[in-house]
Amino acid sequence: MRTLGIDFGSKRVGIALSDESGEFALPYGVIENNEHLVREIRELCTINNVGEVVVGESKDFNGENNAIMQEIAPFVEKLKEVLGIPVELHPEFLTSSQAERLQGKNDMLDASAAALILSSYLELKKNIQAKTHTE
Repeated sequence: MRTLGIDFGSKRVGIALSDESGEFALPYGVIENNEHLVREIRELCTINNVGEVVVGESKDFNGENNAIMQEIAPFVEKLKEVLGIPVELHPEFLTSSQAERLQGKNDMLDASAAALILSSYLELKKNIQAKTHTE
């Protein structure tokens, strides 16, 4: 099963997908943040055999929630309700800036930021599993 990564923005939402083995995160696309967003994500999850979703958790330099978290929190709850699969928050910090530094500014910037969030999540998950197997 794949994992879907989301970089949530008030206008656009970046989407990334892992490969089937959960090793790699690849930018997938950008969806407009409108009344169809959750339905489109549900369709993507069905079509791509997604078993879990990870959404970037936006914090400031002091570790406090950014203003966008007021939109992210209810979005995550709605996804949990509609998808029926695990939906996790994963810390993201300056992923859009990092994606822009790596590739320049373009239409896939938000998807690349989502891939950075997803990649970090997959790496953390892999490290936790490795540690659990060695104990």
